[in-house]
Amino acid sequence: MALQNIGASNRDDAFYRYKMPRMITKIEGRGNGIKTNIVNMVDIAKALARPASYTTKYFGCELGAQSKFDEKTGISLVNGAHDTAKLAGLLEVFIKKYVQCYGCGNPETEILISKTQMISLKCAACGFVSDVDMRDKLTTFILKNPPEQKKGGKDKKAMRRAEKERLKEGEAADEEQKKLKKDAKKKGASSKESTAKVSKKKAAAAAGSDEDHSTSPTRSRDGDNAAADEDDDDDDVEWQTDTSLEAAKQRMQEQLSAATAEMVMLSTDETEKKKKPATPKEATANGSVNAQESSEPAVTKPSPYNELVGDIKASLGSAATPTQVKAVLASSALPPQDVMNALLEALFDGVGKGFAKEVVKNKKYLAAAVPDEGAQTVLVQAIESFGGKCSPEALKEVPVVLKALYDGDVLEEETIVEWYNAAVAAGKNSQVVKNAKPFVEWLQSAESEEEDDE
Repeated sequence: MALQNIGASNRDDAFYRYKMPRMITKIEGRGNGIKTNIVNMVDIAKALARPASYTTKYFGCELGAQSKFDEKTGISLVNGAHDTAKLAGLLEVFIKKYVQCYGCGNPETEILISKTQMISLKCAACGFVSDVDMRDKLTTFILKNPPEQKKGGKDKKAMRRAEKERLKEGEAADEEQKKLKKDAKKKGASSKESTAKVSKKKAAAAAGSDEDHSTSPTRSRDGDNAAADEDDDDDDVEWQTDTSLEAAKQRMQEQLSAATAEMVMLSTDETEKKKKPATPKEATANGSVNAQESSEPAVTKPSPYNELVGDIKASLGSAATPTQVKAVLASSALPPQDVMNALLEALFDGVGKGFAKEVVKNKKYLAAAVPDEGAQTVLVQAIESFGGKCSPEALKEVPVVLKALYDGDVLEEETIVEWYNAAVAAGKNSQVVKNAKPFVEWLQSAESEEEDDE
């Protein structure tokens, strides 16, 4: 469907973002029953955020002809044969009177009816309130058929929470089934382990009895030798064991091989060094040795956090569904904040310009990881943590990211405002908090406007 800019004054603006469909008309009937059907009136009215009955009635008032809009079928009819160009011109006049802001020309307005039955347009862009000329014929029809009031923030929140509760109950049922399966597997594994432990104990007991039988003759022989030594009273030698360190070293060298003795000597020297306080020279030497040893490549196991990041990336690489990614997150024993940080790192690691687009692209995974309001706070804090280590290009898009998650019902305004106020109260002066300030101020002003309207 061909689109055009809303408002004749913006016709040649190639970058104008407010669009509406081009009007399509059809002549029906003949003679006195000829009528003009505006085929796409419903689509045009949606683009203008006005009821289709208003535009249809306006055509009838200006043309002096009967007009009718059927709410059930969406058919818009005006008696008589009328050119598309003529009706399009009347539509431009309607837009100027009842859609565009009289201050900034923006079509993002809302019709308000005061207690004194006066009609005005309130602009969501600049806040200007435009007074409609009440001498126009259409104003009587608008007063009799007022537009439906937009649902307030409280109603929206209630609908969102009800939807989240429904999803939460379904996910809880799935988790319960998974737990039952895991418990069944654990019971089977524990029975196998207990059987293996019993068999190992029996084998160890049998081996212990064999060792007792084998060593008993030796012990008896040792006892006989000891008795013979005690009976030998003719020797004048006084038996005494030298326990000094030098004597121990000498016995080591005599009894062990050269290589083994050297190893034992080294170990004893090291114990002596640990007991004595190290001198500055020795500390410097030890530091250089440790530095040389640390420079050697060492094989280290990945931390649980890095393992989780790798698992998430692996699941994303296989085109995982949000439920599958959520299962990977639930399997981790890390704290919720670390789990959320790992999710953001896996999704947006190395991102630069276009951070907000990537967030919109992967919004479904973030929504799956945020089942309740508590998880929303964890997500905002994870964004703050990620912003502290991402590129400057990505950091600039933090307010756009917050707005995208707010528009996508992943984050609520209360969560964002509370996080920002807490960060300011704590004296945080990070660039993430600074960049988020304009968006938070916009949220607060929008809330105050809603309260004033109520």
